[in-house]
Amino acid sequence: MLYTRKGDKGDTGTFGCDQRMSKSSVVAEALGTLDEVNSFLGVCKVNPDTKNVLGEGRSFAEMIGWIQQELFIVQAHVAGADKTIAQEIIGHMEGAINMIEGEMPPIKTFFVSGGTSLAASLDFARTLARRAERRVVAVSEEGKAKIDPTILMFLNRLSSLLYAMARLSNHRAGVVEEAPRY
Repeated sequence: MLYTRKGDKGDTGTFGCDQRMSKSSVVAEALGTLDEVNSFLGVCKVNPDTKNVLGEGRSFAEMIGWIQQELFIVQAHVAGADKTIAQEIIGHMEGAINMIEGEMPPIKTFFVSGGTSLAASLDFARTLARRAERRVVAVSEEGKAKIDPTILMFLNRLSSLLYAMARLSNHRAGVVEEAPRY
């Protein structure tokens, strides 16, 4: 059933938990923001350019799909499930970022978002990931849940990985990055 009527008065619950919380709580906000990131990554994943190889034989779409699966673990953790991100995942993300950086010219300034459709979408996903990170930090700081350090590391690396992927999409398409005119 797609509706339960349980949230009609402004409260909600998490899957497998009988405890209810306000839909305006920091936990509900963090979970909703993580869901936004994951949903928008689905939009990114269906972009035709994601068929291109990112590196190590993996396409952009495969990397995005992998990120989405890991985000479900993050959401479960924030909701109170006994799940977390393995430390090796952080190393995998850093390896992907390093591989991309090895193909790119060094960063000397900020860049205006845009270029290819995929790059612009990945940049937007990056901003959603940053917001999700801030929301999860708020959950931790307010003592609403004990957040495993690898979850915070994952969210921090996620925005870096999405930024790197956006730059790579533009680079491979021959798009010259536009520096802001301050």
